[in-house]
Amino acid sequence: MLSVFCSPARYVQGRNATDWLGEEMSRLGWAGNVLIIAGGSALKLLKETWQTKLPAAGFSVVIEKFSGECSKVEIDRIARLAEMQKASVIIGAGGGKVLDTSRAVAAKLNLPVVNCPTVASSDASCSALSVVYTPDGEFAEYIFYKKNPDLVLVDTVVIAHAPPRLLVAGMGDALATWFEADTVITARKRNQVGGGTTISARALARLCYETLLNDGEMALKSVRKNVVTPALERLIEANTLLSGLGFESGGLAVAHSIHNGLTTLPETHHYLHGEKVAFGLLVQLVCEGKPSSVIDEVLRFATSVGLPVSLEQVGVTDSARARLQVVAERSCAPGETAHNEPFDVDADLLLDAIIAADAIGSEYLRRSAVVHL
Repeated sequence: MLSVFCSPARYVQGRNATDWLGEEMSRLGWAGNVLIIAGGSALKLLKETWQTKLPAAGFSVVIEKFSGECSKVEIDRIARLAEMQKASVIIGAGGGKVLDTSRAVAAKLNLPVVNCPTVASSDASCSALSVVYTPDGEFAEYIFYKKNPDLVLVDTVVIAHAPPRLLVAGMGDALATWFEADTVITARKRNQVGGGTTISARALARLCYETLLNDGEMALKSVRKNVVTPALERLIEANTLLSGLGFESGGLAVAHSIHNGLTTLPETHHYLHGEKVAFGLLVQLVCEGKPSSVIDEVLRFATSVGLPVSLEQVGVTDSARARLQVVAERSCAPGETAHNEPFDVDADLLLDAIIAADAIGSEYLRRSAVVHL
């Protein structure tokens, strides 16, 4: 098995980075019509900047509001629009689902894609895959692409003004990065791009975890005050770049499969990807038999920033065994990343781990009396 490492062609991050988007695109040799797929908050914050700066750099701009779900219906709708507008570049601006949609549209039309995350709520912006859902919000499939985004541009002023919950959700997604990559390496399984894991990917995944522990709480305080600090800059890079490179070139395991399983319960649809992944990580650690010292360190960090560590915290108040059985079965469906563990994974194992993880997390909350977001 050959080792494979992948990454965006160019990553740009900093204060008011949106002002430099046109220049960065010109640097890559692009010109012509640009279609921007934008979430609601991105439109409010950045529309004026796009309409001023991009034409000044030689681009004509069409802006389309995102419907709210990365579904096949939405991907096809925007692809038709891009063809009508004769777009030469696709830009996604917003949260993870907007960016997943932009990559899907660009791949469908064989066009370059720019991802401009306006929140640090996931590592979606750097990856060569999209998570596609049904229009009702249930996980449908992963779509894999031939390459990562051509440009990722992260405006840290914009992210500093996003709701704190979104930054915390990004920490939940990033929190699983090291543990899932380490599992895939130990099991000698393939990473998300079909190869072995390089030592670079392993080091980046570990750095992601260390950055969360060192900077997570301070970064959250910065966002609550809408200010950009060095801690926030590092945390944004961890949530976005380190987690993106670490999960894709490192690999995924049970944590993300549990996320997918939880989407079968309608009450979890109002919770963010990273929030469900955080609980999924706790399930993975239980499943793998990790020592209490490791589990306690994860619980301490998670509760310090307000990440879910129990089923109730991701909306599941009816945790009847039959309902959790459905989650467990979906989590170990054929092709799921749960099968990247170094042992056989089945629904019975996952069901017991879900119940145990919920008990551990709930007891920790009772003992620590943490006040959550």
